Amino acid sequence: MAKLVALYKKPADVAAFDAYYFSTHVPTAKKVPGLRRYDVSTGPVASAQGESPYHLIALLEFDSLAAIQAGLGSPEGKATAADLANFAQAGVDLLMFDTKPA
Repeated sequence: MAKLVALYKKPADVAAFDAYYFSTHVPTAKKVPGLRRYDVSTGPVASAQGESPYHLIALLEFDSLAAIQAGLGSPEGKATAADLANFAQAGVDLLMFDTKPA
């Protein structure tokens, strides 16, 4: 399995971010080919040191890094990436990696 982790920084308008994210961005992202699972954080995002700079974390699961790259390169993936400018003005960090049982 492989994961794409989106770390969304705290927006100026949390209510507007959440409304757009859940009503528009999530349905768009769920159309990306190869996506197996889509989870999001609930409640405040904390760090070991306390408060974090993040508002929301999304965890997207694919079969492999190649599947992530293919999905992001698809028309649906490109539309999802382009949509970030519509609501993630505070910034988003995207991390991608393969996983294995430990």
